[in-house]
Amino acid sequence: GYKAKIIVCMHIISFLLIYIFYLYINLVNEQKILKYAVDYLSKYDSSKKNLSNVLKRKIFKLNITGIEKKRLIDILDNIIFKLEKNNLIDDERFAKLKISSLSRAGKSKNFIINYLKMKGINKLEIQEIIGDFEKNNNDWELRSAEIFARKKKLLDKNENYEKRLAKLARAGFSYDICKKILG
Repeated sequence: GYKAKIIVCMHIISFLLIYIFYLYINLVNEQKILKYAVDYLSKYDSSKKNLSNVLKRKIFKLNITGIEKKRLIDILDNIIFKLEKNNLIDDERFAKLKISSLSRAGKSKNFIINYLKMKGINKLEIQEIIGDFEKNNNDWELRSAEIFARKKKLLDKNENYEKRLAKLARAGFSYDICKKILG
């Protein structure tokens, strides 16, 4: 009777304490992931998909059980939604900045499109943003090819023309642009 009730109560209390501790640990881990995401975004601009991949790698490195890792991965969308709501992450802004910086770095339109696809930006959004970029920057790909050719010393006439042409083509520039750059 009486001792059995005490034992049952002790079991219930211990279960509740374990459950509260479990919730606390999950809250702490969730806060850790959110803090890591904010720290990451303070250093690097990122797309949603890329940030999700970075956070998944971080979760797998945590010293927690598989069940807790799965729970954290399940709430990643919620964390990314919070970051998006607070304007810390924006795929369109990321794509515009990357197109601008990669074009100044001598990258081709094909390279930039593939890079943005790899980072999780959808095709329609990429086409729209590149279209806007091309309206404001007429000969950007030609200027980008010139930068690439200068970096790779392709303007040197001593080098074989076909080799220089091939190198520009492999970088993703069209045949017409390659011919204009190499003369």
